[in-house]
Parts: sequence; C-alpha cells; structure tokens
Amino acid sequence: MAGVWLTYYCFGLTIVTLAPLVAEISNDLTLTHSQMGAVLGAWQLVFIVSAIPLGVLLDRIGTRRGLMFAFIVIATSVALRATADGFGSLFLAVAVFGLGGPMVAIGAPKLISQWFEGKERGFAMGIYMTAPTLGSMTGLSLTNSLFMPMFSGDWRSVMLLYAVFIISASVVWWLITAHKDSKSVEMSLAAEPRESQRDNFFRLIRIPAFRIVLVMSVGIFFFNHGLNNWLPEILRSKGLSATEAGYLASIPAAFAVIASLLIPRLATANRRIWILFIMFAACGISSLVLQSVNGAILPIALVLQGIARGCMMTLSILILLDMPQVGSKRAGVAGGMFFSAAEIGGVMGPVSIGVMSDWSGGFSSTLYMLTAVSVVLLVLLTALWRQKDKNDNPVS
Repeated sequence: MAGVWLTYYCFGLTIVTLAPLVAEISNDLTLTHSQMGAVLGAWQLVFIVSAIPLGVLLDRIGTRRGLMFAFIVIATSVALRATADGFGSLFLAVAVFGLGGPMVAIGAPKLISQWFEGKERGFAMGIYMTAPTLGSMTGLSLTNSLFMPMFSGDWRSVMLLYAVFIISASVVWWLITAHKDSKSVEMSLAAEPRESQRDNFFRLIRIPAFRIVLVMSVGIFFFNHGLNNWLPEILRSKGLSATEAGYLASIPAAFAVIASLLIPRLATANRRIWILFIMFAACGISSLVLQSVNGAILPIALVLQGIARGCMMTLSILILLDMPQVGSKRAGVAGGMFFSAAEIGGVMGPVSIGVMSDWSGGFSSTLYMLTAVSVVLLVLLTALWRQKDKNDNPVS
C-alpha cells in the first residue's frame, strides 16, 4: 500500500510540474498559449496509444516490475524537461511521460484488486488516490513559493530537483517489493492460465455499461486535466500573483485528499451512481463560480472542484472492477481500455483551453465549455443508471 501510494505521488507531482511555471517557461522558450496547451497535453496523446499495450504488458510482467519501469520513465521525462530549448524539445520531453504514466494508472488499481476485496478495496483505492492529489498539491504550492526562490528563479533546476526525488522514490519501491510476500503473490498470479488479450478486449467492449463508463472517462479527464493544468494561470488572470495563485490552486488538492479517504469507502455498489451524480454537478457549479470576479467566493469553486476530483475517477474504476466480467484477472486490459479512452479527454482538455484562451483573449469561454462537459457527464450517468436498472445490476 505504501509502495503504490509513493508511485502515484510521483505521478501526481509530475503532472503539475509545468502548471505553476507556464508563464516563466513560455517567456523563456517564446511559446504561445496554444503551444503551451499542446505541451501540457503531449503526454496524454502518447498515453492514448500506449495504455492498452502497456496494460497487456503489465498483466504479463506483474505490477512489481511494471511500476519500477514507470518510475524510471517518469524521472527521465522530468529530467529531459530541464534541457528543453524550444517547443519541439519540450513537447517530446513531456510526451515521454506518456510511456510511464499508464503503468502507474493501470498498475495501481490492478495491485489493489489483488490484495483487497469488498469494502477494503474501495478504502484502499481511496487511500492511494490521495497520493496524486498530494503530489499535485506539493507541486502547485511549493514550486513558486519555495523551489523557484531557492534556485534564483531557474525553472530548469526545479525540474532536475523533481527528477532526483523520483529516482530516490524508485529505490524505496524496489526495497518494499523485494519482500518475499510481494514476490510470492506475483509468482502465484503468473502461474495462472492466461487468456487471449484480444478475446478479453472484445468481451469487455461488448458490455453496454462498460462502454458508457469509457465515454464518461473522456469527460472526467477533460475536466480534470484541463482545469488542473490551467487553474494557476486562470487565477493569475484575475490579478493574483504567481505565489498567491499557487496556494489557491492547491485548495482543490487538499479537499480531494479528504474526499478520497471518505467517499470511496462509503460508495457501496448501490450508491456509486448517485454519488457520481453529485460529483458531476459539483464540477458544473465550480466552473460557473470561477467566472466570478468576486475573489471572496473563489474558494467555493475550488472546494467543489477538489471534492469532485478526489472521487470521480476512483468511483468509475470501482464500477469497472466490480463488473463480474472484469475482476483482477482482466484488470490490466480493462484499465488500459479505461485510461486509453480517458486520456483522449486528457489531451483535449488542456489543448482546448489553451486554444480558446488565445482565440477569445481570456478564460471565460473555456469555463463555459467545462460547464457544458459537466452537463454531458450527467446525461451519460443517466444512461448508465438506466442500463443498470435494465440489465439485472450489471455495474455492481
């Protein structure tokens, strides 16, 4: 549990390493908002293509080796960012992360499904989902307030610092998984008969509820990745300093941690759709409140966004894992399919916000776009509820 938590912490930290430094990096490398939006979405673009094959690979080599591979790739991506000299090199450096991210995103729920069952599984997923949130909160709150002043405003040195931390974390993961119990579980799973991954793919894609969750994942990641990457800049557009925006942007992360610990444990199979309904509604309300020029009500939007962020993905994955046709045996390929679809939204979110802000000269139109995405998610959730009601509870 501690090992997978640390892995996801590094994942969350890496996702936001650029977000607090958008202005500094853009000025240094002479990038437009559209170009920076493309950079922020680069790793998701690779993620879309690599998630399914990496999920199949994870089922073959096991989570112990798969997550070690992820550590190495993620650290390499962060280190390469420090050497970027323009749009192309920065885009490629961020894109490399797309080869390590899927191993974490798919490997974490697979590992949890192997070690935990029932209510404990939801609670365990809630615990590890605090990790990317805390990682993001660390990057958003400390990059401009602590690390940039420490290195005299040199953003490249900050990238190298993060890379060294991730390499150190990989050593901890190696020590934890060297335990005999970890190796024993992996050997036991490896001895089980293997099914054709192609057959698994087509078996899963034929399930109507599974397809609906895949489409929902696109909207969830569109909202999360889009707003997470651009939130500091949206706040700075309201007249806040970089440090103030960084601290405020960490508020959603703090409430996401609390929500991750409390809500998944309470979200039993018959409650998950209703809780997701509340979370999607909170997304829509938060994007509307962010339109306000009244700084006093901004925290309301940030709190709502954080609560929703802490639960939406976790509950969606739990719905998939609890489907009788999935389970831990097909968790790798199912997770690959989920994240491959989801990262379509992960790419479109930051890129769309960057392009629309260039086109409109601000962020108002982009926030209305996020409100519309929330409405679409509510419609899809209604379809999932009807499918559940019609097909003898297929999502529980």
